[in-house]
Amino acid sequence: MLRYVSGRIVAMIPVLVIVTFLSYTLMMILPGDPAQMMLGEQVANDNSGYLALRAQLGLDRPIPVQYAEWVWGVVRGDFGTSYKDKLPIGAEIGAHVFPTLELAVVALVIALAIALPAGIVSALKPNTLADIFGTLGALTGVAFPHFFLGILLIYAFAVVLHVLPPSGYVPPWEDPLGNLRLMLMPALALSTGIAAVIMRQVRSSLLEVLQNEYVVTARAKGLTETAVVSAHALKNALIPVAAVIGLQAGTLIGGAVVIETIFSIPGMGRLIVDSMYFRDYPVVQAMLLLLAVTVLVTNLLTDLVYGYLDPRIRMA
Repeated sequence: MLRYVSGRIVAMIPVLVIVTFLSYTLMMILPGDPAQMMLGEQVANDNSGYLALRAQLGLDRPIPVQYAEWVWGVVRGDFGTSYKDKLPIGAEIGAHVFPTLELAVVALVIALAIALPAGIVSALKPNTLADIFGTLGALTGVAFPHFFLGILLIYAFAVVLHVLPPSGYVPPWEDPLGNLRLMLMPALALSTGIAAVIMRQVRSSLLEVLQNEYVVTARAKGLTETAVVSAHALKNALIPVAAVIGLQAGTLIGGAVVIETIFSIPGMGRLIVDSMYFRDYPVVQAMLLLLAVTVLVTNLLTDLVYGYLDPRIRMA
């Protein structure tokens, strides 16, 4: 197991290099100049100051040289300094990580709470009204974009019903109930598409497993349907579902960018949007590195869950 994990971690390195280099290059060739954004109207009156600032930021050097210097800084634990706030990037990211993690965890919990029971019921009662409504709900969840559903939720629960606040964020250690009220709508908007995908995967996997001979034998022994499903079928049916859940981690983080903007949540998504607007390239690059690591680690954890759910899978 240790050898397998070590090999996967080593294999992450070239992936991270490719992802970060491509993202770094794309940011540098996009229109916009951080030095010009920082100087504003002074650029027209002080061209020498503009050139001096570009040299100070290292923007006058070739992109491969800038990238190599950035990588060397990351290896040493130095992500640089924000162009906008003049603060260390590590501290700035740390201040925005928790809201995004909380949003992702709450959204995943809501998605699983919806998808697992709905998928199991649809598989146990195929082609019934429960299955039809579950399929329609899944199709609706996939069809609605996160941002559109978020706007609908704000209109329904904040504008019309006045039962939830429209936007904002308060840490859970300051006001647990207020935090729950503020996180409920964004987490629900973020979870619907993921819940739909997981629900359909649970249904198809469980339907396939229920046709296997060992399940038929368990039923022939007189076991109740609950015992057959919980003790024999469900664990094997969850193996492909675990892969889907792992792959949805990228969807959670990507959707959080839009959801945090709509609901004014000071998380990593809002930080990326604000940094892109200001051309704060060091912050954006550090955030992209963090997101890439998150996706890779999630995929590794998914593979480890495989080994737990199915002992026949050996991590060699």
